[in-house]
Amino acid sequence: MNSVFEVHKTVRSILLKVLDSHSLEQLNEIPNGFNNNLIWNIAHCVSTQQVLVYKLSGLPTMVSEDFIAKYKKGTKPEGDVLQEEVDEVRTLLLKTFEQAELDYKNGLFNEYNEYTTSMGFVLHNAEDALSFNNYHEGIHTGIIMSIRKFV
Repeated sequence: MNSVFEVHKTVRSILLKVLDSHSLEQLNEIPNGFNNNLIWNIAHCVSTQQVLVYKLSGLPTMVSEDFIAKYKKGTKPEGDVLQEEVDEVRTLLLKTFEQAELDYKNGLFNEYNEYTTSMGFVLHNAEDALSFNNYHEGIHTGIIMSIRKFV
């Protein structure tokens, strides 16, 4: 599982660099041809990781239900995000990764509610969820790299 966490850490460091190298206006801009923006994609990664890894394991999430609802699959930005929320997302990018690694190493993920992703991949346990989450965050990192060219 070490490689899974190394990939997760690498993706999260890329997302942090995107946050830190774009203005609030750029983070909020939705370019023509896109449904969302940089900050939505980054926050969506945090929200989805919490659902796939924690919620489906029957464990409490580190983010609120409102945060999950705002950034879950099928949503889109409903207005500009303020700097305070960008700062929260920045903190959560690190904290949610670090906590998941710690909780995994401490054996907290004992139960899992099997889940079939929209890609048709069945998640049987937290290990599957952690692996699939890297794939999911990789997809959104690609979208983020595309959006960056237009903001």
